[in-house]
Amino acid sequence: MQSKQTKSAARKVSCEECFFRCNMLCALSLDEPCATFRPNAAQLRPPQQLRFVFRQERRRQAAWAFPTAQEQAALYA
Repeated sequence: MQSKQTKSAARKVSCEECFFRCNMLCALSLDEPCATFRPNAAQLRPPQQLRFVFRQERRRQAAWAFPTAQEQAALYA
């Protein structure tokens, strides 16, 4: 049973099978796979970007406001 596991674990991989190389995202020119090797499989996809949700429009008029200069002058006149 262990011999089957070691054969599958010991399978040689190459850069030609790497997701980054197959999608022209690799910038390295090495003879052997690097530490970022990922198999080129359908399940390896970047996450979807978050959707931008607009906030509700704010009130056009404030619940309270400072009195205008004319209103303040009328109070103290």
